[in-house]
Amino acid sequence: MRILLLAASGFASALAMPQAARAEHKKPPNILLIYSDDQSYKTIGAYPESWPWVKTPNLDALATAGVRFQGAYLGAWCMPSRASMLTGRQPHGIESMRMEGKYPGSTYDPKQCPFWPALFRKNGYHTAQIGKWHTGTDAGFGRDWDHQIVWNRPKHPDNAGAYYEKQTLAIDGVEKQVEGYPADNYTKWAVDYVKGANRDKTKPWFLWLCYGSVHGPSKPAARHLGKYKDAKVPEPADLLGPWPGNGDYLKNTLAWHKDKNGGIRAGSNGEKVGDGAGEKGTTYADWVRQVNECVPAIDEGVGELIKTLKETGQLENTLVIYTADQGFAMGEHGMRMKIAPYDANYRSPLIAFMPGTVAAGKKCKQVANAPDLVSTFFSFAGFKPPADLHGHDLTPLLKNPAAEWPHACLYEHTGHDFGDDVAKVLKDDPKGAIYQKVPWYTAIVLDGWKYVRYLQPGVPDEVYDLTTDPDEMKNLAGKAKHAARVGELRNALAAELKRTKAPDAMLP
Repeated sequence: MRILLLAASGFASALAMPQAARAEHKKPPNILLIYSDDQSYKTIGAYPESWPWVKTPNLDALATAGVRFQGAYLGAWCMPSRASMLTGRQPHGIESMRMEGKYPGSTYDPKQCPFWPALFRKNGYHTAQIGKWHTGTDAGFGRDWDHQIVWNRPKHPDNAGAYYEKQTLAIDGVEKQVEGYPADNYTKWAVDYVKGANRDKTKPWFLWLCYGSVHGPSKPAARHLGKYKDAKVPEPADLLGPWPGNGDYLKNTLAWHKDKNGGIRAGSNGEKVGDGAGEKGTTYADWVRQVNECVPAIDEGVGELIKTLKETGQLENTLVIYTADQGFAMGEHGMRMKIAPYDANYRSPLIAFMPGTVAAGKKCKQVANAPDLVSTFFSFAGFKPPADLHGHDLTPLLKNPAAEWPHACLYEHTGHDFGDDVAKVLKDDPKGAIYQKVPWYTAIVLDGWKYVRYLQPGVPDEVYDLTTDPDEMKNLAGKAKHAARVGELRNALAAELKRTKAPDAMLP
């Protein structure tokens, strides 16, 4: 694929479109949800925490022309993130979802666990999904999706590690082996769809584009290999510890060590699929560079898609959301993984764009979860969502990012368990409430503060002031001067859990 960087003037001209021209669009808006994989917000130049050498011109332009949220908390790892996105519920409210068979084998009952794109279809939308699937062997073609080019990892566990090589795909139900760099393939197929291929052009559309990058083993496209080879990579202050006040389990998740020359190298991080860094003993700096070199292929894809929307006259009537299934710790707290409740692990980027509808060039201090995005999609589409969605409609923030926002952002980690199984584990085997060495937890972010309540017995709560301590190094849970604030956060967490009908065992 040729490299095509979207010029800022492309966004500017779209934003300059007369209001009258925008008003001509009567049909519901298209929705383009772009989902990357294991992507830290630090890999996008528009985020101030990024390394100064990061170059993501198209994502930066998207943020400049739209709203850049502080971030998103969509899921602790791949499967629950996608399950929440497809149901509009937190994992504790998703029934029948199961891990079974060879990893990442999984299944669900679509009658107990309906996915909302099916409702969009019934209400006149054409729906499509392209790319990675990690939520049951049944990917929903013909029920949830009118068009689908899916890399179904649960159905083909022997191909589940093929993030950057030949993939087994089902194209509208017909399976075939496809060569090429997957991120580039997905972009091409998404561009074709936006142009009108494989869809009814009379209908509004929803496209969920699921890149597999930057998930390990994080292999950049050949054209980007070495792009950051001379970049300076500072080490996090707590790369090798200590972690006073943080979870004691961090000593079991330490993924780095010093070599005989004093350099920092990767050790095991517990990943079942894709973590080549630990096997090779990759240096910390080289690993950070390598992960960042996977991002330009996605950035180029975003540029291609925005360019296509503009050329086809659909830009001003398409809500574009860019996010990732979750973040990924880049050495912070000694980690090289997702799962944990810290921003470095869990928080992903979140950028929204729609000329004339979404505020332009604004930053929003709030954060959102997957159910929030789903509730927002129903609001934009203009029809009634299911009554049991867990999210809050983000439309007020999209129009005015500084609007008053009283809602706490709830997120959680319950391993590979969902629905009633969560309550069963907490009742019958609470010591087993742990996955990939990280104890289960519920957490909220509210007014720049974070409260984490672990669900495994004996693990103390954690509270962080994210404004003064964004790296989450100072646990304030036991500090008398913050007792009132901690009480408020605990009550807010309890309220959100009750609202979403969480089991009693999850309540603080």
